[in-house]
Amino acid sequence: MPSLELYGSAGCPYTREMREWLEWKGSSFQEYDVDADTDARERMRLLAQVPYTVPLLVQDGKVIQVGWQGRGCVVNAK
Repeated sequence: MPSLELYGSAGCPYTREMREWLEWKGSSFQEYDVDADTDARERMRLLAQVPYTVPLLVQDGKVIQVGWQGRGCVVNAK
């Protein structure tokens, strides 16, 4: 089964919407809060082609979606 990772922010409503959609689909995924987890923020920085936009959905180490329905939140690069 493919490995899904959701990089997001607790304060981003689009992260919440993507999480709810993944749960509705019954998808298994690991979620990371890039505001609270500096290691996750660094992994996201290395993966992302757009700077610090969440939600970011990664499958098997490749970015498959940035944002939710054309919208996203910019997070602090710290």
